[in-house]
Amino acid sequence: MPKLYEYFGLIILFYSNEHKPVHVHGKYQGTESKADIIIENGQIVEIRFSTVKGRRPLPPAQMRNFKIVVEHYAGEIVQKWIDYFVLHKAVAPEKITQRIR
Repeated sequence: MPKLYEYFGLIILFYSNEHKPVHVHGKYQGTESKADIIIENGQIVEIRFSTVKGRRPLPPAQMRNFKIVVEHYAGEIVQKWIDYFVLHKAVAPEKITQRIR
């Protein structure tokens, strides 16, 4: 379960047995939501945020943080997906300590 980012208590990660489309999970104190990154012709065209079956969704403040991080780092997330799932490289976690504006 590679952790990608930590943002003020919010953990953004892949599960090791993931499937397409490229997506990440946001977890915070027992809650969880998901973001699918939709790619067409090599370009990110949309990010879809959703709940995870059987899990309580992120609270509103953490959902806002999740959206901010995923939208800001979408290109990096796609590259980390390729590195981890296609190229089988380790992915180093990053702790974000300043607010993203």
